[in-house]
Amino acid sequence: MKSCWIIYNGSLTSDKFRDQAELMKEAAERAGVQAFIKKNYEVLMNLHEELASPPHFVVFLDKDILLATYLKNAGIAVFNDPVVIETCDNKAKQYIQLATHNIPMPETIIAPKVYPNFTIEGSGYYEKVLKTLGLPLIIKEGHGSFGMKVYLIETEKDFFEKVDALRGVDYVFQQFIATSRGRDIRVNIVGGEVVAAMHRSSQTDFRANITNGGVATVIELTKEQQTIAIRAAEAVGAEFAGVDLLFGENEQPLVCEVNAAAHIRNIYTVTGINVADRMIAYILRTLS
Repeated sequence: MKSCWIIYNGSLTSDKFRDQAELMKEAAERAGVQAFIKKNYEVLMNLHEELASPPHFVVFLDKDILLATYLKNAGIAVFNDPVVIETCDNKAKQYIQLATHNIPMPETIIAPKVYPNFTIEGSGYYEKVLKTLGLPLIIKEGHGSFGMKVYLIETEKDFFEKVDALRGVDYVFQQFIATSRGRDIRVNIVGGEVVAAMHRSSQTDFRANITNGGVATVIELTKEQQTIAIRAAEAVGAEFAGVDLLFGENEQPLVCEVNAAAHIRNIYTVTGINVADRMIAYILRTLS
């Protein structure tokens, strides 16, 4: 019998992280796999000892890239690969990868590194960004989930206050897609195939995330939406992904971002499709 570890971050107190792990454990057990849920700190990364009783594979539901790398280097198959997790965890790095593969997305400028005790205000750089993207625009921190650390900037005052506050942080400037205000699509990809999708909308926020009060419904994707979502997942190397699509001019799909550890409870509730079953089936095919 194959065994697996399902790892999530033990420092996060919200029930939804444990729930995600439970969904995966149940799917693994339905497929005849012996599954163990582990908090990331329950795996001791002692570099001078061999890992005791390692599993056949790990479903990694966290962003602890060092742990994922440690497990991969111990010879364990890790899904997603730690390189993918790291790429998706830093949105600035992710957008560079998406652009390299010509994935349609909002016009994006990667902010330069500015050390916390210094500034480039007065250099003309920020004025160049404003001239290129105009207002309103989006400022998005490199690390953030569930729509957090994404800011709609509507005035120059807000712009300069935000860039000053973000000294020392990876972030991007991005074109605001007004045609997609308060609405997007979440597409779950497994092994290069669309498994499930839902339309999300909000009447109160420019972001459509359910965590921020958005409402989700079933959606039938167009061929173009399917193709772009699959291409986006492949561009970052993700075997499993939650791809968020925006609505551009004439409803043209644009990639908002790719999530390497996308939560699957909401899409299960909305569509009745348990993505975890497809993930486990894909892993078992891959390992065989």
